[in-house]
Amino acid sequence: MATEKELSDFLKGAERRAFKRTVYHVREEEAALDIVQDSMMKLAEHYGDKPPNELPLLFQRILSNCTLDWFRRQKTRRALFSNMNDFEAVADDGEFDLLEHFTAGPDTRESESAEDSTRRNQIFHQIEEQIAALPTRQREAFLMRYWEEMDVAETAAAMGCSEGSVKTHCSRAVHALSKALKAKGISL
Repeated sequence: MATEKELSDFLKGAERRAFKRTVYHVREEEAALDIVQDSMMKLAEHYGDKPPNELPLLFQRILSNCTLDWFRRQKTRRALFSNMNDFEAVADDGEFDLLEHFTAGPDTRESESAEDSTRRNQIFHQIEEQIAALPTRQREAFLMRYWEEMDVAETAAAMGCSEGSVKTHCSRAVHALSKALKAKGISL
């Protein structure tokens, strides 16, 4: 079980990478700070008693879920809470037609077709399934190296193995994922 110091040290070490990754996703520094803080709080509150070697993967999943939740909330807010006072009446009689004046920003996910959105979600789900199907050590090494952006030495220390083993696990994971996804017609 992780001690308070081990949990604190892990959070200090993961904070910068988590913030960098989240800013990249949400493109708002304040939102990214909130997401990372919420993720850290959830990890400490719900999983602080887990062994230290499980913390990186748990935090990764929590951070991903908090980021997805943020996107869902933003989409809902934009869809439901448009301020009608921001629109000006065009006709002389003061009538306003929302459909004539509302346009979504260019190249946003809101303008994405339902078919494209569904296809993208299906591909993400298939990728997640293939990652989950990897052997445990390969999955751990892959997620730490490529999702958590940990270097080989950090990953080896977290997994309790040699750097050569990390490289082997990652190589096997990438080859297995590539083969499985190509078999499903997904090329990345």
